[in-house]
Amino acid sequence: QVQLVESGGGSVQTGGSLRLSCVASGISLSLYAMGWYRQAPGKQRDLVARIITSHNANYADSVKGRFTIFRDNAKSTVYLQMNSLKPEDTAVYYCRGETGSTTYWGQGTQVTVSS
Repeated sequence: QVQLVESGGGSVQTGGSLRLSCVASGISLSLYAMGWYRQAPGKQRDLVARIITSHNANYADSVKGRFTIFRDNAKSTVYLQMNSLKPEDTAVYYCRGETGSTTYWGQGTQVTVSS
């Protein structure tokens, strides 16, 4: 059974930092492109960051320079380091793994940034 389990969400003030983790089980993480998405209330789910290899990552314009995605295949974990958080970063953050036509999602973790 494949599972992606996110953790690390919480409530912070503007300018604060959080590190999200996504632990994968039931798959070989190295075979998957991994991404973080977020969904705010009443809005669609959007890509935040995506990583294929350590040297091949892309980011939404709104988070460039503030967020960093990285992966540790040996630990089957992908991370999202979020710095200089803003109220508009408030959302549920989801981990996604994809390979070929197969996609898996985690259950999400809430991030709330207060001004």
